[in-house]
Amino acid sequence: MLSPESAAVVRATLPAVGGALDEITTRFYGSMFAEQPELLDGLFNRGNQASGEQRRALAGSIAGFAQALLANPDARPDALLARIAHKHAALGVTEDQYTIVHKYLFRAIGDVLGEAVTPEVAAAWDEVYWLMAGALIAQEARLYQEAQVDPRKPWRQWTVVERREETPDVASFLLRPADDGPLPQARAGQYVSVRVRMPDGIHQTRQYSLSNAPGDRLRRITVKRVASVADAPEGEVSNQLHRTVRAGDELTLSAPFGDVVLDDADTPLLLVSAGIGCTPMVGMLEHLAATGSTRPAWILHADRAPADHALRADTRRLVEQLPEARAEFWYEQDAAEEPGSHAGLMDLDGLDLPASADVYLCGSLPFMRAVRTQLLQAGIPARSIRYEVFGPDLWLAHAEG
Repeated sequence: MLSPESAAVVRATLPAVGGALDEITTRFYGSMFAEQPELLDGLFNRGNQASGEQRRALAGSIAGFAQALLANPDARPDALLARIAHKHAALGVTEDQYTIVHKYLFRAIGDVLGEAVTPEVAAAWDEVYWLMAGALIAQEARLYQEAQVDPRKPWRQWTVVERREETPDVASFLLRPADDGPLPQARAGQYVSVRVRMPDGIHQTRQYSLSNAPGDRLRRITVKRVASVADAPEGEVSNQLHRTVRAGDELTLSAPFGDVVLDDADTPLLLVSAGIGCTPMVGMLEHLAATGSTRPAWILHADRAPADHALRADTRRLVEQLPEARAEFWYEQDAAEEPGSHAGLMDLDGLDLPASADVYLCGSLPFMRAVRTQLLQAGIPARSIRYEVFGPDLWLAHAEG
């Protein structure tokens, strides 16, 4: 609960703090990594730092949490924080690290806003921070307990049983625990963190969806090699995996986490994806097929060309196994090579989509925003649309509308 006194101060200062959050978070990360460089070894992804994605996601989550508290001072916006808590649990974030973040964040706020940060202003925002941190710490503790994970030892070695080349830029890795122990519990749609030692000795971590049914005796991740584009660096982890990992090697994985999971309802399903966003959808399809589901399901996918569509054959095979499933594919190039597909970008106009459907959405942010608009126009309510992103959730940094 945010105190009335702090709520008044936060409401008055939110425009100034919100307007400066980009500069504040830039200073925050700069000073924290300068004085605590060990945090870059496995906990923070350098690519997300270089692109600014992590900074913008942090700023958006702080602003969003403050706005939610102002809208209802008694509320704890667990839906907003659940996604962050799952990401943190997949990285082994510990309670003491919130104190480190607090130190550098509030130093940055003082540096940027100067004399405007009176003791009253500092105390009010301190209250916001610890409400947010406390809620996250509680959620993360529950996630660790449910997953039977010690956050101080969150990693486990897995052996690569097989590597499969799905497309020129996508490879799948089939994995089993190196200790031959039982597989950790997972739900369809969840992801694992993969921790990789880079050539310079620094560990980097990235999340990858489980692209097979969670009940299988092996786990599969499907990794797209991310090339450098314009000012964005190449994906360090994905390129290292593609360059170096073969059958017989070992990978370091977290337990599965993620809040965008397939539920057990019998309502119609829409699994909507683009590019490598197909991976959690195929994991969900695998689960539906493995459990003999008769749930109506539409699988809608967009890609550059059929040759770039990872797990396309798996998707077709699974749709054939499900009595109430159908697939629609869109390709920007060479659509004629895939019988029955559509040419161009995903266009839902003309499809008789069930308004009662539960929607799962995964792809680039521009794709998801565009398709979400089409889904709303088709009569599907916003509350029925769930989405997954790889990396920091920048959608939180903007109003979804």
